[in-house]
Amino acid sequence: MPERVMVAAVGAVRHLVQRIRGERPGHAVHGAKALIAALFAWAVAAPWSPGHGPYLAVAMALLMVNASTVYQSVTKAAQSVVAKLAGLVLALATAWLFGATAGSVAVIAIIAVLGGPRRTTDDRLQIASTAVIALAATATAPMGSLVAPVLQTLTGAVAGIAVNALVLPPLYVDESEAAVRAVAHDIGTLLHDMGDGLAERNLTAKAHTWLHRARTLEKRLTHAEERLRQADESLRWNARCVAHARRKDVTYGEAFRILRGATLQVRGIARTLADNAHDHHADHHLGQQFLDRYAETLGLAGAAVKEFVEPGVMAGSSSAARDRLRGAIDSVLDWHDTMTDLIGRGTLTKPGAWYVYGSLMTDVERLLADLDYADAR
Repeated sequence: MPERVMVAAVGAVRHLVQRIRGERPGHAVHGAKALIAALFAWAVAAPWSPGHGPYLAVAMALLMVNASTVYQSVTKAAQSVVAKLAGLVLALATAWLFGATAGSVAVIAIIAVLGGPRRTTDDRLQIASTAVIALAATATAPMGSLVAPVLQTLTGAVAGIAVNALVLPPLYVDESEAAVRAVAHDIGTLLHDMGDGLAERNLTAKAHTWLHRARTLEKRLTHAEERLRQADESLRWNARCVAHARRKDVTYGEAFRILRGATLQVRGIARTLADNAHDHHADHHLGQQFLDRYAETLGLAGAAVKEFVEPGVMAGSSSAARDRLRGAIDSVLDWHDTMTDLIGRGTLTKPGAWYVYGSLMTDVERLLADLDYADAR
């Protein structure tokens, strides 16, 4: 039994050490910034704080320095300071009119909680809580002493914002790039898998699986969109933008918009294939000659989507990645022209499925047109 306990303890320690090693750089930066902000706020606010305990200033500094972006730290600080000032004014007004009584609490609740637009619910609750605390303080302390907490809050906010903005301010460009690449990888992989499935005569067996995967791409898009929004926000009022001038305009928003359109086309292809696979009219089924050619087209299109998010392409530089993208697009366009010609001459079998041919060809054509347009730009 002791040996088992020892083995389990050693395993837990190893797991903890590995986790710390993997997360150490980010945690070390956050810890250092939090320590600097706390000491800075304490040093500034302690000399004039009652009892020399500026705990509100330190708390506010820690809150602001841990904001995900400099922009958020500024906006949150402004909202918090304004809310506390409003709560203090409300408390002083009600205490002057009604004293520290239940009537004052009722007035605060009506004004702060029920008044104003509903979109500011959090701010109004903060105003109400600040007002109630300040009202309780007026029963045992002069009203003038209530100004100190507000000043501590303001001092802590300034200290936290300053440290967050000047000491390695957060920047999320790499995260947005990774999210956009993940979307492209999923799209390209799905196109490649559909091509392999058609080549292996697995349309009926796998069509609905492809459709399900195409629909779940929306989750990837939502995640990538959030990362892009965070990256754009992190560039606002960020001192590191001076050192990252080359990256300032590269948050991959244009690539994301192209991939969003590609997702719609892939869903259209998957939906058309799924509908056709279970169409009970034999004349509407796609000819195998078309499917064989279309399978190769999908494989090439998947490669083109993956090449589209290579670093050289996304950065707009002339590189081997751009050449590979250009080659992939040209290859698919060649196949597109060949199949269009075969359909036009009536060479392909199953003429009753002409509208299905058109739908599948149109979706691929639009996908390639978006990639081609982005590449030309």
